[in-house]
Amino acid sequence: MSNSTSFHPDYFLLMGIPGLEDSHLLISIPFSIMYVLSLLGNSALVLVISSNKSLHQPMYIFLMMLSTSDVLLSSTTVPKTLSIFWFGNHEISFIGCLTQVFFIHFAFCTESAILLYMAYDRYCAICHPLTYATTVINNFVQKTAMVALFRSFCIVTPFVFLLNRLPFQRSNVIEHTYCEHMSVARLATSNIMTHFSRVPHHLCQPLCPCPTNDEPNHLWHKNQRDSP
Repeated sequence: MSNSTSFHPDYFLLMGIPGLEDSHLLISIPFSIMYVLSLLGNSALVLVISSNKSLHQPMYIFLMMLSTSDVLLSSTTVPKTLSIFWFGNHEISFIGCLTQVFFIHFAFCTESAILLYMAYDRYCAICHPLTYATTVINNFVQKTAMVALFRSFCIVTPFVFLLNRLPFQRSNVIEHTYCEHMSVARLATSNIMTHFSRVPHHLCQPLCPCPTNDEPNHLWHKNQRDSP
C-alpha cells in the first residue's frame, strides 16, 4: 500500500457515511438531484449574466463569480461521493486526494471573499449612492477577483504542500465521502503540530484547535488520535 521512499499510501479509502452503508443507494437520490439542480441553476445564471450586457454590473458579476465557485465546489466533491454510493468505488489516489483538498478549501476561501465584496458593493450603493458609479467600477471588479483568487491560493497551497510532507504509515481509511484537510492530517504518523507550526498561526487557527501553552503538544496529539 505504501511507498517505502516517501511513506505515502498509494491510495486512501473513502468510507462514505459510517453507519449508513446499507442506505448509501437511497441517500444518493437526494445527492444526485441536488447536484443536477445546482449545475443547471448556476450554469443558467452564468449564461444569462454573461450574455446580457445590461447585467454587466458589479453586483451581477459577483453573483456570476459566486455561481462559478459553487459549481467548482460541488463538482469537486459530489461526483466522487456518488461513485461511492452507486459503485462502491472507495479508492482515491494520494495525489487525487490532495487535489480534492486544494479545490475544496480554495472554493471556500474564494466564496468568502466574494461575499465580502458583495457586501461592500451593497454598502456603497446604499450609503454612498452619488459616488457609487465612480467607486465600484469594472476595474474594481477585476482587481477584487484577482485578489480573491490570489488570497485563496496563498492560504490553501501551504497546507497541501505540508500534507504532502507528512508520513502516512498507519491507516489509509478516511471516514468521509471526500478528502478534507484535517481528516487527512490526522492519519499521519508524525506529530501534526510540527506540520501546523510551519504555517502562520492566524491561518491554521480556524482549521484546527491548537493547544494552549499549558497543554503539551504530545498530549494534544494523543487526544486527537484517540478521539473518534
